[in-house]
Amino acid sequence: MAIKIEKPIVDYKVLQNEPPEARPAEPKPAPRPAAEPKRDPERAEVVQMHEQVARPPVLRGSTYKIKTPQSEHAMYVTINDIVLNQGTEHELRRPFEVFINSKNMDHFQWIVALTRIMSAVFRKGGDVTFLVEELHSVFDPRGGYFKKGGRYMPSLVAELGTVIEQHLISIGLLEKPGLDENQQTHVEEARTKYERATGARKEVEEEGDAEFPSGATLCAKCHTKAMVQLDGCLTCLNCGESKCG
Repeated sequence: MAIKIEKPIVDYKVLQNEPPEARPAEPKPAPRPAAEPKRDPERAEVVQMHEQVARPPVLRGSTYKIKTPQSEHAMYVTINDIVLNQGTEHELRRPFEVFINSKNMDHFQWIVALTRIMSAVFRKGGDVTFLVEELHSVFDPRGGYFKKGGRYMPSLVAELGTVIEQHLISIGLLEKPGLDENQQTHVEEARTKYERATGARKEVEEEGDAEFPSGATLCAKCHTKAMVQLDGCLTCLNCGESKCG
């Protein structure tokens, strides 16, 4: 009977009338892979943040208001979070997207670009806290401005970084920066001493929203107008920095 060969011949061997035991043994079939162990439906599968996580229909969000002296219109920054492993011991709240809205259209292009980039970084997962430092390091060549309370902002982008920082602290991704117990005690003692010597408390109360005396200068460490002359030495009433060590 004729046999049709459909594949190219790469090798051949002449078969002779040999006894069956002399013929080469046929290769044994490969063993089948073992079946995967059954998953316990009651055990939670931990889901980490990554690009493949689908956006749910509803997200939790927070909106922050930014009002600068450089514009008559305020900016509203909305950060929406996704909740991973909800209802389990592995529940995590992570930022998913950010939107910025304002009546001022002067910065529309770069605001849209910045929000899309930040949202992409959020959805990428991993450590997203580096955004805070990167935004804080942006300086406006025209000069910055002072927020309520005397803190200096080098640019509008830097204040956006402060908003991101505030939000990451609120959801537990960052620790709240602050002074330790000894530093806090030192600052309170310095403020009390200065107020007794100059009557600054009355001045601050009369100015309403001001937290520090109007004559205070900018502290290079905490970027707040809180440096005053105390015992012949410039001392910060906000962070305790002193030119005398």
